[in-house]
Amino acid sequence: MAKLELSGISKAYGATVALSDGALAVEAGEVHVLMGANGSGKSTLCKIVAGSVRPDRGAVLIDGQPVTISGPRAARALGIGVFYQELSLAARRTVADNICLPDLPMTAGLLVDRKALQVKAARTIALFDGVTGDGFTAGATVDSLRADQRQLVEIMKALASEAPVLIFDEPTSALDRAQVERFFAIIRDLKQHGRAMIFISHRMDEIAAIGDRVTVIRDGRTVGTWRLADTDAATIIAHMVGEPNDSPGARASRPHQGESLLSPDRSGPEARAPGGEEDIALSVRGLGGQGFTDIAFDVHEGEILGFGGLHGQGQSAVLRTLFGALPRTDGDVKRGATSLFTRTPREAIRRGIAYVSGDRRRDGVIQGRPIIENLMPIHYLRQRLVLARPSALQQKAQAAVDALHTKFAGFAHAIDSLSGGNQQKVVIARWLIDRPDVLLLDDPTKGIDLAAKADLFTLIRALARDGLAIVLYSSEDAELLGNADRILVFNGGRIRRELAGTERTRYNLYHAAYEAA
Repeated sequence: MAKLELSGISKAYGATVALSDGALAVEAGEVHVLMGANGSGKSTLCKIVAGSVRPDRGAVLIDGQPVTISGPRAARALGIGVFYQELSLAARRTVADNICLPDLPMTAGLLVDRKALQVKAARTIALFDGVTGDGFTAGATVDSLRADQRQLVEIMKALASEAPVLIFDEPTSALDRAQVERFFAIIRDLKQHGRAMIFISHRMDEIAAIGDRVTVIRDGRTVGTWRLADTDAATIIAHMVGEPNDSPGARASRPHQGESLLSPDRSGPEARAPGGEEDIALSVRGLGGQGFTDIAFDVHEGEILGFGGLHGQGQSAVLRTLFGALPRTDGDVKRGATSLFTRTPREAIRRGIAYVSGDRRRDGVIQGRPIIENLMPIHYLRQRLVLARPSALQQKAQAAVDALHTKFAGFAHAIDSLSGGNQQKVVIARWLIDRPDVLLLDDPTKGIDLAAKADLFTLIRALARDGLAIVLYSSEDAELLGNADRILVFNGGRIRRELAGTERTRYNLYHAAYEAA
């Protein structure tokens, strides 16, 4: 009998179906690896187990008994502990407080038992003795720690729950080798004590080292489950991307490197032949910063250069660093012999670099203000304007919003009155009023509908044909394969492979992303 079993799980967000037939069975005493391409539904399945998402349909059983997981508190009560990829720590609280936060020891149910809290935290911290690094103590506040130390705190928080079922979503992404080895030793000990663990990772070597079985999810459906000892990385990736023949005997017929796995209507564009040195719009060498190192590439005028790989491998951080929103630690950025490296977004804008984020609430729209005010700040900055006639501004803005088929009642209406897709169109349109030299697109279609996406990519391709240099990061494979001339695949903060021409296939994209080569 499985410790945790899910069957027939479905979840939709409006017209977007995240899961249509999710299934998973995790035994006591095993590490069960969950794998799938970006947007396949694996994170949604884990969120359902964790109680942060309610399924539309399906059954969840623990020890063979049907349960309803109504929320995170209910999940903890049922014996489910979670490590979140997006860390959920209280920055101003101590390491000890964060470790015990989900289940604070209380005295008579009224006050926190500080002595019991310290004992519990010390016991968990001791598991990682010798690998936590300088400054890591029970009394240190989380905001004083390095990224790897914060990730250790999140792991400790999950371990301290002593839950019979544990979910680890990319737990090792910021850890060094010694920390990973210690964590895996702890995982193996937990297996011996009968814990059931779900493990999500993009590192094939780690999956092979720690996993017992693997379940693959593709397009919201569970494809199948296999013992890791009976399969290999190439076969798993082929199941993830959807080979025509998924049977175990098909391995001999699997495509060679560069052979397309996409249907004809999903194949990439005719690749643009790279130009010479004279048309290089941006030359990056040895760039280092927060979460990435030794990044080198050229992007040419009229080229769409794609950044691929799994989410959070340094793609967004590179774009934000090029725009001056994050500091660099190493490297040079040039156009010809001229340095283009920028320390602030203001400097980047004046040097002809544009940046569009998929997080429009954080980096894009000015909430509560009119559409015209959201369209014009870049124009004001580049033209160094102090005063301008509203009619003249609207005339300049009209062509840009029309190019994107933006739907709005009038320039005076608040940006909040628009749909998410039209808000994002306004954000992009503001950069087109005064044409930039380089356009950095950081997952620009996140959270917008299919029609808006089509409008955006029609314009992006037109801008490239007009000679604009574009760097596109997208978490959706089809967007990269359908629009990018070349794709640089990121893993662990480095560029692992370049895909060009007929090599631009979904199989090759994930082969490089999971380091299966």
